[in-house]
Amino acid sequence: MSLSQGRPYLAIPGPSTMPDRVLNAMHRAAPNIYEGALIEMTRSLYPRLRRLADTAAHVAIYIANGHGAWEAANANMFSRGDRALVAATGRFGIGWADSARRMGVEVEMIDFGLSSPADPARIEAALRADTDRRVRAVLVTHVDTATSVRNDVAAIRAAIDAAGHPALLAVDCIASLGCDAFHMDAWGVDVMVSASQKGLMTPPGLGFVWFSDRARAAARQSDLVTPYWSWEPRAEGAEFYQFFCGTAPTHHLFGLDEALTMIAEEGLDHVWARHATLARAVWAAFDAWGRGGDIALNIADPARRAHAVTAARIGGGGAGRLRKWLEVEAGVTLGIGLGMALPSEPAYQDFLRVAHMGHVNAHMTLGVLATMEAGMRALGIPHGTDGLAAAAAVVAGR
Repeated sequence: MSLSQGRPYLAIPGPSTMPDRVLNAMHRAAPNIYEGALIEMTRSLYPRLRRLADTAAHVAIYIANGHGAWEAANANMFSRGDRALVAATGRFGIGWADSARRMGVEVEMIDFGLSSPADPARIEAALRADTDRRVRAVLVTHVDTATSVRNDVAAIRAAIDAAGHPALLAVDCIASLGCDAFHMDAWGVDVMVSASQKGLMTPPGLGFVWFSDRARAAARQSDLVTPYWSWEPRAEGAEFYQFFCGTAPTHHLFGLDEALTMIAEEGLDHVWARHATLARAVWAAFDAWGRGGDIALNIADPARRAHAVTAARIGGGGAGRLRKWLEVEAGVTLGIGLGMALPSEPAYQDFLRVAHMGHVNAHMTLGVLATMEAGMRALGIPHGTDGLAAAAAVVAGR
């Protein structure tokens, strides 16, 4: 007998759970796009987006998903034949590299595998070897959504500086923004990209690029930038339509306005602390389950794990069977093990991801873990039996 009736729960790493307040803010008639409240509200988004990234940098908003934000950053940073140094720690680092390559950028990729953070020493060595200074930018994901590794952005900036290299530092914060602490200016980031559908709790459709004065100056030499992707008018348009290269994404903007209001009401430090606590609860459950079965977190070092999403392994195809059981029997959807193995390989069914990003609280996260434990019992998947108790102890002792 299925018990999936009722409101389904999406525990995938984007789109994240949408707050009712955000959905209600979007549920309205189309506004006047020429003057009035929409324009004033939209202008108020930019200083709030800067506070979210802890920066004084410029901000551009695109009608796009995260891949579009990659392309926007690439188009402004590079010219054809420029070189990018990419530190890949999962599928999305590789994806950003592929995006740049297909746009005519020469890519040098350091692949750190699927379970390790980027090593700043190797980045420094690669930049020292670039004696003709062809590398225009270093690209890195703060959190790779596929592997759940969290990279030390400040250490990578220090490596660039130690090499005496003029490369820009560009960081993908699509999975981490609003979940993990991020300090764009203090960490020396020149370009940062994100999107609306994860920690910002708004439906997919908005991409964001923050860029420093240094990046802005460098972009004036780019021959890849096109009218749509140019960040100049989007940051300082004289007319409202220029901020979006045409009609504004009106209802997404209403949703984003409400999401940023919710973050401000909670306080960004508390938002970060809440995500950290819920992440530790998930890790505690997996650690306990792993004491009785072939179950393990993908990232061994807790200091390098994301607070937004957790990637894990349940061997023998257990992850795939558990994901299916949860969706059919309990109304819970977990993330697939993206990039950990090919769909055609048996190992593909060994991986899953649990998202705890955005509009989540203790009962949501504990509810997911409880149904996971129930599913492992129902399916006969060997596991330690005190996973839920371990997670509850983290929440109780926060």
